[in-house]
Amino acid sequence: MKLSARITLLAILVPTFSFGTETPKHEDHEDHEAKTGVEILSPDLRDLLSREMEALQNGMMSIIPAYVSGNWAEIESTANKIKSSYILKQSLTEEQVKELHSTLPHEFIEKDQRFHYLAGMLEHAAKNKKPELINFYFSEMNESCVSCHSKFATHKFPALGAEKEGQNTH
Repeated sequence: MKLSARITLLAILVPTFSFGTETPKHEDHEDHEAKTGVEILSPDLRDLLSREMEALQNGMMSIIPAYVSGNWAEIESTANKIKSSYILKQSLTEEQVKELHSTLPHEFIEKDQRFHYLAGMLEHAAKNKKPELINFYFSEMNESCVSCHSKFATHKFPALGAEKEGQNTH
């Protein structure tokens, strides 16, 4: 399992994190348990992840005009960057890598791996100039984002949590 694959999906969730730079002097046990793994990451790591998330978002957004104009090479390049991570791969310290592995749930890592796998498939589809597959994998990547946000970032995207609750009641 590649570290870059694990970290990049994590990076996708960064905009979903709370980015307060001050740590409360007293944190009640109940509040600590209510937080997910991503919410209790250190401020430095959340900052790196925030920059990574912004890069991922910009990359995903750049695919749309490239797709409608048939710029397969741009999609291939962008998908490669997404697959390989933008910032985290070059910026994580050994201590931060340990923090990620000890804090994040296994399901989060699995979702991260899937996202990067899909980016690799998007890269491959673009390299082979297959617009129908490009559209498919881009759509799957978007769904992957929503799935992860629904599970791990409802504090940032409450509508996704409400949608998930609505699905459970039917």
